[in-house]
Amino acid sequence: MEKELVNIQKELESMQKFYDIIIEFFVNYSFQIVGAVIILIIGFFIAKKVANFVEKFCLAKNMDITLTRFIAMGIKIAIIVGVSIISLGKLGITITPFVAVLGAMSLGAGLALQGLLSNFGAGISIIATRPFIVGNTITIQGHTGVVKIIKLAYTVLETEDKEEITIPNKHIVGEILTNSFEYTIVEMTVGIEYNSDPKNAIDVIYKVIERFDEISKDSKAQVGIKEFADASINIELRYWAPTQQYNEIQYKVNLAIFEALKQNNINIPYPTYNIIKQ
Repeated sequence: MEKELVNIQKELESMQKFYDIIIEFFVNYSFQIVGAVIILIIGFFIAKKVANFVEKFCLAKNMDITLTRFIAMGIKIAIIVGVSIISLGKLGITITPFVAVLGAMSLGAGLALQGLLSNFGAGISIIATRPFIVGNTITIQGHTGVVKIIKLAYTVLETEDKEEITIPNKHIVGEILTNSFEYTIVEMTVGIEYNSDPKNAIDVIYKVIERFDEISKDSKAQVGIKEFADASINIELRYWAPTQQYNEIQYKVNLAIFEALKQNNINIPYPTYNIIKQ
């Protein structure tokens, strides 16, 4: 019985010491804690207001929405980090070790996320300089498609077959890029016999191309003699078709040209072979 009373007494003494420590802590640091909390609340409020102001200002200047939000978020985080450091100092906590640890973590994260950070930097460059925008047709790294999405880390292209090509932005910035906007150029050659009138053939092909409203009228189609081959006069035609209908328009134009040449008695030569009998 005495042992149990002794144990209970020790537990009560331990609880009393713990209680005294808590009371002493709040007596000594209550104002610091309240001040730190107030600083944090004010800091979060200011960070939100400043971020909203920056976002509205950038949008008023017609800046890209993705870049605008990135800048606003970066400013908000910077203010919150600064306020948190001030709050820690208010509590009497030395922030030097935290700064050293934060620096080491930032270096490690930077090395680990080097590729991702490169993509982010390239994305900011694309959004700021606008070498292309959503809806443009671009060719980069051997891939062609209509720009569907521009993100900070990557850009998505869409092909005529609705395939999506995701290209990391670091593979776009600094590379040779072709931007043909909404259209893609179609280049092809039609051979006619030497006894056919090339002027007539060129006029017929021009009229066929003009029948298609989908073909760009801003960039005039070009039709002319490309070369004099062994068995044909090769006429080249160049026109701009909507990227999303590139193959569809090309197939329709080819069929229409074939039918128009046939109706105008303009023959397309075909290979002939001389068989030598032994």
